[in-house]
Amino acid sequence: MSAAVPHPRPVVQPAPRTGSGARRSVGVALLFGALGAALVLLSGGRTWAEGTAAVAQGSVVRQATGQDVSGLPGALAIVGLAALVAVFAVRGVGRIAVAALLALSGAGVIAGALGGVSDTAALKEKASKIGGLTDGAIENVTHTAWPWVAFAGGVLLLLAGLLALRYGRQWPAMSGRYERDGTPRPRRARTAPDPDRPEELWKALDRGEDPTGETTGDTSRK
Repeated sequence: MSAAVPHPRPVVQPAPRTGSGARRSVGVALLFGALGAALVLLSGGRTWAEGTAAVAQGSVVRQATGQDVSGLPGALAIVGLAALVAVFAVRGVGRIAVAALLALSGAGVIAGALGGVSDTAALKEKASKIGGLTDGAIENVTHTAWPWVAFAGGVLLLLAGLLALRYGRQWPAMSGRYERDGTPRPRRARTAPDPDRPEELWKALDRGEDPTGETTGDTSRK
């Protein structure tokens, strides 16, 4: 008799560990997106540029906020914040599209902030409104650091969008436990009619129930 030859056992390769990275990316993307939008919206109401406009009595200091310079960064920050929330409400191709919108919002904020670093058009427009002047000459122009704060917010929004594009397919979606699953709901038990209220007794008889609490069914007896 020939000895039995043992069959080789298949070697099972361990699955790659991607769950921990995806879980960490969710928190990082939420932090980046929320903080980035907050920075952009905060900087929009601050002074970005300041200068003096000549008038008959001397000169007047004029200031331009981020909203005066450009309303684009603030609008894109709101779009990016909405896209960050919508990432968890959609799946598949829709999630990729929303993540791309989030990244594009961050890129748009960056472009708008860079354009406002040395912008003087808003100051000249304000200078032209002083005393009905048509020449909006502005002097001693200085710029603050708030455009760079908006720039940093845009970078955070862009990073949040890139994380959503990279790990978004592994992120959890909004729970559907509140949706109807088609299972019948249990019927609430009917309480026995109050014998001191005749209208409840008549309603029970109309429904074919026994108001005395005994066996239900046809109230007529042969």
